[in-house]
Amino acid sequence: MMTTLAEREGDKATMLEMTIGARFDEVVDCDPNHPALVMPHQDVRWSYDQLRNEVDQFAAGLLAIGIREGDRVGIWSPNRFEWVLTQLATARIGAILVCINPAYRLYELEYALNKVECKAIVSAEAFKTSQYLEVIQKLAPELAEADPGALHSKKLPHLRSVIRMGDEKTPGMFNFAEVCALANEELIRSARSVGERLSADDIINIQFTSGTTGNPKGASLTHRNILNNAYFIAQYMRLTPEDRLCIPVPLYHCFGMVAGVLCCASVGATMVFPGEAFDPVDTLRAVSDEKCTALHGVPTMFFAELDLPNRSEFDTSSLRTGVIAGSLCPVELMRRLIDEFGQRELVIGYGQTECSPINTMTAIDDTFEQRTGTVGRPHVNWEVKIVDPETGNTCKIGETGEVCSRGYGVMAGYWNDEELTAATIDQEGFLHSGDLGEMDADGYVKITGRIKDMIIRGGENIYPREIEEYLYTHPDIAEVQVFGLPDAKYGEQVAAWVQPRPGSNLQSDAVRDYCQGQITHFKIPKYIKIVSEFPMTVTGKIQKFIMREQYAKELGLG
Repeated sequence: MMTTLAEREGDKATMLEMTIGARFDEVVDCDPNHPALVMPHQDVRWSYDQLRNEVDQFAAGLLAIGIREGDRVGIWSPNRFEWVLTQLATARIGAILVCINPAYRLYELEYALNKVECKAIVSAEAFKTSQYLEVIQKLAPELAEADPGALHSKKLPHLRSVIRMGDEKTPGMFNFAEVCALANEELIRSARSVGERLSADDIINIQFTSGTTGNPKGASLTHRNILNNAYFIAQYMRLTPEDRLCIPVPLYHCFGMVAGVLCCASVGATMVFPGEAFDPVDTLRAVSDEKCTALHGVPTMFFAELDLPNRSEFDTSSLRTGVIAGSLCPVELMRRLIDEFGQRELVIGYGQTECSPINTMTAIDDTFEQRTGTVGRPHVNWEVKIVDPETGNTCKIGETGEVCSRGYGVMAGYWNDEELTAATIDQEGFLHSGDLGEMDADGYVKITGRIKDMIIRGGENIYPREIEEYLYTHPDIAEVQVFGLPDAKYGEQVAAWVQPRPGSNLQSDAVRDYCQGQITHFKIPKYIKIVSEFPMTVTGKIQKFIMREQYAKELGLG
């Protein structure tokens, strides 16, 4: 008689001391014919056994083109089945998946690929205004004369292979299907053999997270980090193989690839992707057509779904649970999701990429107040403390301080950056979030602000210093300060005060135009003010909070 995974495992606090590939095989072997991946926009509807076969083909193909354990493989694409296959195939052979934001432009892509020395990149052809292959060709014009897999580029010296999605042929590039077709039985056995000797503590994923010091940092995550985080998220949601999770959040984020793909794959649930990127109509259509029982999102996504004029056309009665993350859940939103969508078992997740990503979470049985006024209690096998940012002493109950976390999910470190790693993870193993919060007597954490000047726009974390570093490359900019302003729809918008160089006639539109096509669209300042000076302390420290207050008042933003 076949036993379920739940019957096998018993203690739900027990860690999964295995690799992603090993857990995936366990799940597939338990019920090979169970629905695994549904992507209506690509006409994909695969069982777990079919998904594994596809993963094995691509993993073997990667071996065939010279990808080996520890090599970095970038992926630059919206939500597509190729993304899921790349995630699971690289884990199978020990290659390190490097998630690249689909909104990145030329400047950001070049930095990311070189920072972690990507040997290969898997790329979509285009999405919306992003012409991915054209950008790659601009960075590596040598592709025009190169054989696939044999690129030698001046600007991208470590990159050897570009694997493009779609059927068209591009000089110097492999096609995704072409790489899969290189697989044979011997290579598939080799891929599985590699997987068997991997360790759960091997780094398997690099997620770029913006930093206050300038360029993005590569948070290095292990099998143990992200597999267990996904597994415990599934437990909080009480997810089983009978559940169907709708995933409209992007795969390049931990939210999509960990709380989405791995969350389902760790327990055998079905993952449903409504489209390449978030669209409220596509999302509710997928929920209705596929009878989804769970739906993920950030608050702005849920508001967009609830406020659709034709929402009554979609049946959401199958919904039970889901995760809200990215920013705090307003009381009004939680009430509407329970009353109008039926998500009575909705849970809140809080964390950061460096924590794989969740370190506190509300429980299904928590009160309404706890699910809206807090971000829950420490996750399974996590410790959370609130410390005084000045002294490092642990705060008393109810006192405000920095939120610090320790547990299995803390990243291995920032890729090739020991100094920044040491500045983020202390000698006791606690990761310092930069967020201000407080904890009550029952262990519930409330986030009250940010030590750093991070901007959260529609669930996207934006760090001003990264934008400032780029704007400093403009020849007419002497000084720039970037900060957030309140916004009714997105929570915050990016604003910049710019001081031109002497003799310059710099205008706001020129600054905005300088950003187009070079940095992600949501990082481009919406509000730009040309100034001759900045408010400062007597010691010369620029006071961003005064700029924020003055500019918000000037623009009538409250």
